[in-house]
Order: sequence, then structure tokens, then C-alpha cells
Amino acid sequence: MTTSLAANTELSCYFASSVRHSSNKPNPTQSHTHGCLFEHCNHRFPLVLEFRARRNGKHRPTYAVAKGDLGLTYKDAGVDIDAGAELVKRIAKMAPGIGGFGGLFPLGDSYLVAGTDGVGTKLKLAFETGIHDTIGIDLVAMSVNDIVTSGAKPLFFLDYFATSHLDVDLAEKVIKGIVDGCQQSGCVLLGGETAEMPDFYANGEYDLSGFAVGVVKKESVIDGKNIVAGDVLIGLPSSGVHSNGFSLVRRVLSRSGLSLTDQLPGEAITLGDALMAPTVIYVKQVLDLISKGGVKGMAHITGGGFTDNIPRVFPKGLGAVIDKYSWEIPTLFKWIQKAGNIEDAEMNRTFNMGIGMVLVMSEEASCRILEGNGAYNAYRIGEVVSGEGVRYR
Repeated sequence: MTTSLAANTELSCYFASSVRHSSNKPNPTQSHTHGCLFEHCNHRFPLVLEFRARRNGKHRPTYAVAKGDLGLTYKDAGVDIDAGAELVKRIAKMAPGIGGFGGLFPLGDSYLVAGTDGVGTKLKLAFETGIHDTIGIDLVAMSVNDIVTSGAKPLFFLDYFATSHLDVDLAEKVIKGIVDGCQQSGCVLLGGETAEMPDFYANGEYDLSGFAVGVVKKESVIDGKNIVAGDVLIGLPSSGVHSNGFSLVRRVLSRSGLSLTDQLPGEAITLGDALMAPTVIYVKQVLDLISKGGVKGMAHITGGGFTDNIPRVFPKGLGAVIDKYSWEIPTLFKWIQKAGNIEDAEMNRTFNMGIGMVLVMSEEASCRILEGNGAYNAYRIGEVVSGEGVRYR
């Protein structure tokens, strides 16, 4: 179902949920999203173990690329982040305002905030593992996590499910995950589109897209304009890889000699289950933190990692310093880096590294939140500095 609103028309009620079946609408299996780049929004082998001292005198292992052994990159896996960024620049010339995590549309004293995304080639792992009941959570998360960065409360969600031959039982599992994701984010599954397109997809495969719309008062919108040097970066933990970087993950997996049913080295979980862990939906947590005051900007860490996503919320001339020892990097990312011999810079520009959402706030606000966050984990991961770009220490 598609709903369109004329400019300045008030949204007075929710519409009843409906699904329209179609058999003649082609849908590309991969696209560049205007607001959130790369593989959807939506880069080398044995490593040398090295120890680096933390400032407090403790030590913990980090990985260094073994010399003389070419490692994998996201571009090697078929995803060119720079090309995606260039496309966004060109689109922005035609449609000014494009490039944020969500698009803002004025409506009375509020903004409607919209976002769209997919789940990238994580779908390939869903097909291989047979785990279909959580991929819908990923789909919802990728859009609602984007629009909440403006302070918007999600209102409704629409989905697009496309396949060559409709397997009703499988599709029901996928839609159940979408319903679960909507419940987690406090929004309504308003409608969707089911497209059956013979010979377009491989047997047993499907594609997904999602579309979320939320609302925020104009005086409450979070846009990063008040961020200054000295502000603090607070990171909220991820559940794993979330829903980006899977083209590289799959390339690493194929080179590692392990299968999805093998145990993740060092953990009591299979690689398939670890990689298919659904994306965290941060909406309720973030809206609660915003209500406490002091949040100036937010970045959803998806394609582009810390390196490309955090600067998107900063005024010109500001950058970030990330303390990479301020949180424990999950074992899954350490395995990906070791098995793929991936350089640190490539990891930081591809994966969330265990932090899925970053909030920018004043020093005072950060102390208040960190001291009273018993209901969830949060980490002080860095600070805003003069000079553009992201540096790591």
C-alpha cells in the first residue's frame, strides 16, 4: 500500500493495514540508499597478535595485519563505499537536503521524518541458515534507527517483499519478524507490497525493502547544529554485525575454511547464529535518553562504520577522536578481522565494531546519563575535536 500526503496536509489518523499483491513490478536486489550509504542504508589472513598498553596500565589484545599477506577489503568483496558517496553527492545536487539519516518534511509545527533501507546480503545468510523469523527485525531496525537520530518517534512502517515464487509459510515468518520489529520500535505496520516475479530471483530466495515514517516537533528536532569541540560521544552497544558489511563477511567466511554451522572460535555459539543476530532497535532507549536532555546529535553506525557516519552529524570544521579501548570489541569482529586479515582502518569504515548508535552530548549531560543508566549499557567512547574527520587512539 502506498500513501502520499500533499504539502501542509495534516496526518490525522493511522490507516488500516493492507497488503497489495503484484506480479509485474521488478525490484533490484541491491541498491544505494540516498540517506544511508553502501550495500543498503543501505573491506586480508593470519594476523600477528599484538598487545598495546591502555592508559590505565592494563593490557588487552588487538590485531595487526601480518606483513606480506594481502588482506580483504570491502571493495574486494564488491562494495565500493566511495562510489556510493559520489552518487549521494550527485543526487544532492538534484534534490537538496539529501544525505542525512532521515528526510524531514514540514507538517504544521512538526516534521515528518522518513527513511528507507534493506538488509543487504545478510539475506544470503538467511537463505543458507534457514533463519527467516528475525530478518524482518533487521529490516525495521535499519529504517527506524535512522529516523530516530532526528529525535523522531516512529509512526508507521511499510514493507516490500519480492520473490520469484511465493512460499506462503516462509513469507509469514519474514512478516512476523517485521511485526516484531514494529512492536519493538512502537510503530504500526501500516501496509506493504508482495511481488511475485517468476524467474527474477533464484528458487527459494527473496528480497526486502522497508520504509519508516516518524514525527518530531520542530523545536525538538536534533540536527547537530549546536555541537561544539569538547562535547562527548556516548556509544550504545550492538548485537553484532547488524545488517551491513555482509558482502565482506561472506568473503571472509569462504576464505576461513569454516561453515555457518561451525562454532565461532572462542564462543559457545555457531557462526550462523552469531552473524544472524538481529539488529538492535534503539528507538525506545534513544527517545528515553533524549527526554533526559542534552543530546545534540546522533549517528546510526551502518555502512561506512565510525569513519563515515559520525562526521555526518557535525558542523563544518569539527571531527572526533575515538578511544578504541573504551569498550570491549565483540569476539565476532576479532574473528572477522583475523580470518580476513583486515586492516584496522578498513574494519572501522565497514563495521560497527560493537557500537551501533553514537550520541553526541555535553560533558554534563554525559555524566548524568552514564551515572544513571542502570537499565542499559552505554559507553563514553570519545569526544568532539576541532578539525574534520575521525581519529582513533
